[in-house]
Amino acid sequence: QVQLVESGGGLVQPGGSLRLSCAASGTIFFSISDMGWYRQTPGKQRELVASITSGGSTNYADFVKGRFTISRTYSRDTVYLQMNSVEPEDTAVYYCNVNGRFWGRGTQVTVSS
Repeated sequence: QVQLVESGGGLVQPGGSLRLSCAASGTIFFSISDMGWYRQTPGKQRELVASITSGGSTNYADFVKGRFTISRTYSRDTVYLQMNSVEPEDTAVYYCNVNGRFWGRGTQVTVSS
């Protein structure tokens, strides 16, 4: 079993910053796993925000390029999403994913003044 626990969500004002964390545990070889952050709003499909391969290569959705940064710490089996210059449109539940298979329960991010 693989467990992914997201944290760091909350309420933030437009233009502000937030850092999400996802801690992985269980039967997972974190160092050779590809990780991703996705988000979903009511009535819409879950969409990719950013991903990072086992080797550290990153990929971003166009709507977050230049604002969000994905990173990982191998020693802690944790992946992060640094969110800067957030916009109301970034309001969503953010989910962590490993190898395209396993999901966390998500963390709510609300951008509002």
